[in-house]
Amino acid sequence: MFKDIFSDYIQSRGISLYKVSKDTKIPKSIVYEWASGEREPVSEYLTTLADYLDCSVDYLLGRTDNPDINK
Repeated sequence: MFKDIFSDYIQSRGISLYKVSKDTKIPKSIVYEWASGEREPVSEYLTTLADYLDCSVDYLLGRTDNPDINK
């Protein structure tokens, strides 16, 4: 679930995996593992990622279809 939401959301905003890694200082290997579904994010990275993408953690986790809820 996270893999699909994450990949679709960054693609719709025209953001590369490399840019996510560079801008958030999250290791590139971890960001690529999220996109491939090899790894799920831990809470500290989820909040960083949600802040960077300007969406809620609940949206990234698939708990809502609205990226603005609980921002």
